Amino acid sequence: MKRMIAFSLGSVLACLVAACSPAAEEVPVEEQAALETLMPEDPEALAFQEAVGYSDAVIVGDLVILSGVMAGPMEGDEGMQPAFTRAFDQIGSTLERAGVGWDDVVELETFHAGPMGPQLDEFVQVKNRFITAPFPAWTAVGVTELYEPTALVEIKITAKR
Repeated sequence: MKRMIAFSLGSVLACLVAACSPAAEEVPVEEQAALETLMPEDPEALAFQEAVGYSDAVIVGDLVILSGVMAGPMEGDEGMQPAFTRAFDQIGSTLERAGVGWDDVVELETFHAGPMGPQLDEFVQVKNRFITAPFPAWTAVGVTELYEPTALVEIKITAKR
């Protein structure tokens, strides 16, 4: 009998708490952060990204989150700087299309294939032409491979509007 009463009182209390608590209100659609995606302007790149399923960037609220950009050597390149410069130029174009610039970058993530030591000196020289003080947070990670087998590094950026 005591168990039955305790159970009944517990059930009553649970119902009272639920009835007296404000219901979770749905946020009107116009107040929700709109999700915007940026796709490549180049038809071949657009076809590839649609087939694989990713955007150049996603904008939600005041954040602009770019997909990683690969930097790999092309025939005739001397050293790694031309590859890094092409990647940073591509990132700059995407930032511009999103309505932000290099001064708005808050986070830089780099994923380096192979030994990082030889890459970092040349990478930092190029990076510092695009990213200046106040510097964003930066995480550099060594990885065994990247999506593109010939890539040296993949660069990922987050910016704020």
